[in-house]
Amino acid sequence: MNFLIDLLAPPIPSGKRAEVEKLLAELYRIGQTEDFLSEHPSLTYNRDCRHIRTRQIGARLDELGGLNLMAYVHRQVKRKLGKILGEHLEAAWDKVGPWRY
Repeated sequence: MNFLIDLLAPPIPSGKRAEVEKLLAELYRIGQTEDFLSEHPSLTYNRDCRHIRTRQIGARLDELGGLNLMAYVHRQVKRKLGKILGEHLEAAWDKVGPWRY
């Protein structure tokens, strides 16, 4: 059901489609090349081993469209990158805006 809703009426705010698509593309790249979680903190992962830029993207999506937009983007990432990376994104976004893992 979500697939049809996402296809017909994605929850992207008017005039923000290009920004959302850019953020989504960045999440795809992060997931494919770095992952959203790490076993160790580093320059790109915070002390909780969550990808810092991924969390910034989540915060921006929350500003743009709240939980509905974050959930939409999460579904897109999960569809493209698979269940495991979808779960990693869920965990990386924990407590970003209204997102709870």
